[in-house]
Amino acid sequence: MGARDDGSAGDADYGTIGHGYTRHRQPEPSIARVIDHALGAARTVCNVGAGAGSYEPLRRRVVAVEPSATMRSQRTKDRAPCIAASAEALPFATDSVDACMTTFSVHQWADLEAGLTEMRRVTRGQVVVLTCDPDRLDLFWLADYAPEVLAVEAARYPTLDRLSAGLGGSTVSAVVPIPLDCADGFNEAYFGRPEKLLDRSARRSCSAWSLVDGEVHERFENELRRDLADGSWDRRHGHLRDEESFAGSLVLMVAAPVG
Repeated sequence: MGARDDGSAGDADYGTIGHGYTRHRQPEPSIARVIDHALGAARTVCNVGAGAGSYEPLRRRVVAVEPSATMRSQRTKDRAPCIAASAEALPFATDSVDACMTTFSVHQWADLEAGLTEMRRVTRGQVVVLTCDPDRLDLFWLADYAPEVLAVEAARYPTLDRLSAGLGGSTVSAVVPIPLDCADGFNEAYFGRPEKLLDRSARRSCSAWSLVDGEVHERFENELRRDLADGSWDRRHGHLRDEESFAGSLVLMVAAPVG
């Protein structure tokens, strides 16, 4: 199944890379708590680009939207029913939910401003966006081994200024600490566990890796294996193995209601 058949949005083909996604991409409890706190007193929440359902608050009433059939198929029974639709055309009435959220999704939308406008339209309250700040990506050691991957990420992720302008009103953003044992296997989750990124299936669950050629993968594996074996990685970055958390590019933006 390819992107056209699967319904995937954006440049990544989740019909191909989405299989087995939940093996590596489980919700990280500490990140889930940050999102839940940002949702405040909202009782009804729209989750846009909902994927397999990570970070959906289980004690609130959720309506979920996800264009990829592969990702929808991996939602567990405890997750909300999911509608096949895109961020740019949410199938809900204006002011129909208390809050709207999206996690690791805005970089996939075909029309960012349209999607943000739609999120604002359907909610009476705050809009919560978990994303990555492209200006902070090079803080991660992956810049030493696969700069092409971070270049892809930087080109895809919208700046915080662009997100704020698209949401309108008052917005605040904060870096979200990534714990050492982070259960959600995005690239920076392995800041202190470099061996984990040698697993191709782990890399496949991070969409940017699907957008670089095989030579990048091969060079990355060869150089990282060499540096782990001879101690070079640990001499440069070994302190990260003992850090409780990493303040990288992960950011939570909360936009207050307009008006």
